[in-house]
Amino acid sequence: MIDTDRLLGDLFDHRVTVRAAAAHALGAAGVTEAVPILTSTLNDDHKKVRAAAALALGRIGDKKAVASLIARLKDPEPEVRMAAMVALGRLKDCSAVAPLIACLHDRDARVRIGSVETLAVLGDPNAIRSIRDLRNDRFSDVREAAERAIVRLFKKR
Repeated sequence: MIDTDRLLGDLFDHRVTVRAAAAHALGAAGVTEAVPILTSTLNDDHKKVRAAAALALGRIGDKKAVASLIARLKDPEPEVRMAAMVALGRLKDCSAVAPLIACLHDRDARVRIGSVETLAVLGDPNAIRSIRDLRNDRFSDVREAAERAIVRLFKKR
């Protein structure tokens, strides 16, 4: 049995590792009452805590977090942007499609790959046109992810 109150309190601990671990544990346990606090935690000063909060929100699966996760797609840290993408993919909310398409132009190749993969999970064939441009990306991993996503999205048509 988890101590939800203790974990919620740990989100305010001065130690980064404790805050991140608490977010992770709350997500793993699917504690829906933690959604408002985890949503606030997306604004933590440390990227590891923001990323852990994003992943936790995705695991909990409450669509009330979608708008806040979309906002994290503009986080200065690639790690947080990628965690928000994973969470949005789990939530499968189509309102994330346009912001994810914008991430296809991110300066970080890992974020471009994450965006492509999340768009494939969401399954909106309207994303194909934007993903096609990445077939000419300078990084082979991005090009390959784009090809896989296009195939997957064509199958969903």
